[in-house]
Amino acid sequence: MDYQEQVEEITTTAKFGDLIEFAYPIGYSHWGVYDQDGYVFHFAVADEKQLMNNIRTYLQKMFPVCGDLLLGQTRIRRVPLGEVNVPKGVHVCIGNTRHDFTPSTPEQMKQRCDALLDQDLPYKLFTLNCEHFATFVRYGTAVCNQLPGRTKNKECELATETFKNIVSPKETDAGPLRETSDFFNSHVW
Repeated sequence: MDYQEQVEEITTTAKFGDLIEFAYPIGYSHWGVYDQDGYVFHFAVADEKQLMNNIRTYLQKMFPVCGDLLLGQTRIRRVPLGEVNVPKGVHVCIGNTRHDFTPSTPEQMKQRCDALLDQDLPYKLFTLNCEHFATFVRYGTAVCNQLPGRTKNKECELATETFKNIVSPKETDAGPLRETSDFFNSHVW
């Protein structure tokens, strides 16, 4: 089945918050979170200066089995599933069974996606990568099972803390009515 056929199959079966795994032929995967209407949230290339773009283009030509090489800064983007830059031979699937955690509620996942969308983050293979992002959105805990020599389903505390620091301030900005009622309820009048 070619890539576009796989994408069509995913878009007909995936639900909001499903983990999308792009299994590369060289043995590792890129991860995202399914939104709806054929879109996915994922770590993508950030806006970059021309020199970095030239370096990335050169490296991708030398290593065509890598898809987008995430170097330095990344940006969390929401894009059509079929537009995620992947190498030839990738297998895309719903990867919800790859981690042993209970999914968060759709409302919690949506809140995390909304808070993290368009955030620029440094890409760090061992401590802040696309699988950390996807698992944090789905479970509230950032893990990466594809790092050799690492215990499976073990939380990466640094990644979890990084994402929580972005999401938590947005959780407290729940709206003026809640803050106002809390203010009035906490004061003696």
